[in-house]
Amino acid sequence: MKKSLSNRREFLADAGGVAAAVLCSGAAVRAAAAPEAGLHVAINQWSVGAIRRRDKQNASIAFDDELAELAAAGVNGLEPGLGSADQVDALASQLAKHNLQLRSIYTGSSLADRDGVDKELERIIALAKRAKQAGTTIIVTNPSPIPNRQGKSDEQLRVQAAALNRLGHELAGLGITLAYHNHDVELQHAAREFHHMMLGTDPNALALCLDAHWVYRGAGHSQVALFDVLQLYGPRVAALHLRQSVGNVWSEAFGDGDIDYRALAGKLRQAGVSPLVVLEQGPEGETPQTLEVAEVHRRSVRYAREVFAPFA
Repeated sequence: MKKSLSNRREFLADAGGVAAAVLCSGAAVRAAAAPEAGLHVAINQWSVGAIRRRDKQNASIAFDDELAELAAAGVNGLEPGLGSADQVDALASQLAKHNLQLRSIYTGSSLADRDGVDKELERIIALAKRAKQAGTTIIVTNPSPIPNRQGKSDEQLRVQAAALNRLGHELAGLGITLAYHNHDVELQHAAREFHHMMLGTDPNALALCLDAHWVYRGAGHSQVALFDVLQLYGPRVAALHLRQSVGNVWSEAFGDGDIDYRALAGKLRQAGVSPLVVLEQGPEGETPQTLEVAEVHRRSVRYAREVFAPFA
């Protein structure tokens, strides 16, 4: 599991090369997509790379060919991991060629050190301004953890929450929603980091990108804990990152499994939100490998569109 998370961060850090070669909460309301025929289903760039790397014969293909395959599988958009504004234009042009949209962007951040906050916010705001011109409405960020999963101090949590609050208000002024994302490490120590990012910020400044399976896994494989998060923060969910497991091992494609996503969709409907749907299925050590890459994407899109059809 740690290896999977490490690979994700390394993959996103290298995203620039790939791009050159993706009612209750004011923040959640701003993120609502314009009505369209059928549900818009996007895919996170980490997922694209992780699934591709399992194909031993075609582990690396041209980015343009990858985008064409995603579009053919029914994917409507890409959520790339980007670090700077100058990465946006080339990627947006490639996506447009395949009729893929850029509704959301994932960017890591380092916000727990007071001395570095101003520079980080300047970077993300510049990225958001450029991305807005390409149709982006959501910036997803996951503040970096402390090395060795030690957990952040109370002071670091306060600094980070204040920075997210400030950034969220800045982006709201641009018509962009800031959505907080977590992995499992933020669920450690009574989930103090996760909850303070929610409770220590203004709902009109910070929305939630609900990564359902990281909450499930971080809480010790607990659907009860996941649904409690929805009860607490459901109205702030602006985006969903979707992954499934079977027997607590990530499944090959997004489908039925440990998490009851139909029930999750119902709870989001009760909360009055229709978040952006972003696939983030990926393999880990014991994940089966029986499907071609294109079939993984087709099945995942089909299932997501079926389960979250009411969000269209």
